[in-house]
Amino acid sequence: MESSIPTENYFSRYIETPRLYLREFTPDDLDELYHIYSDPQIMQYLTGVKTREATEIAIHTMLKRWEEHNFGMWAVVHKIDRKMIGRCGLGFLDKTPEVELGYAFDKVYWNQGLATEASLASLNYGFEILKLERIVAIARPENIASQRVIQKVGMKYEKNARYYETDVIYYSISRETYESFDFRF
Repeated sequence: MESSIPTENYFSRYIETPRLYLREFTPDDLDELYHIYSDPQIMQYLTGVKTREATEIAIHTMLKRWEEHNFGMWAVVHKIDRKMIGRCGLGFLDKTPEVELGYAFDKVYWNQGLATEASLASLNYGFEILKLERIVAIARPENIASQRVIQKVGMKYEKNARYYETDVIYYSISRETYESFDFRF
């Protein structure tokens, strides 16, 4: 789908990795994001399935957060397939000032290292562009795949905690630790 590919004139913020584009969401992403948000298997460890209307509100909320904070969730576009396959980026952790890494991908694209690739690009944006000192991530204890992604990008276990009304495992990475690693795509 040609509209999924960023262009200099249309998108003000995007990142390119070897296999992905991370770009701002547009209202045209509704069908593809709804496909992800309505799948019970994809959403089982997140907030649960969303209606089409809730997905539309989520897109508008993500765009608003970019305007307010200069960061948020990106639409993740697969270069070869030329379609939006998920979301990844930074947001505020539930009721805290901490910045959290988050992601969700269409299950067709699981186990290919794409979440790790998009997460590394998001961390790079957070530390290099936003100049953050620390970024956190959480995962439910039973979500082993997400914990692996978090660990692969250099985040370390810090504690068990409770956010978004659920028990989670809490990880973090500091700017200093990030800068000491040689992350390459």
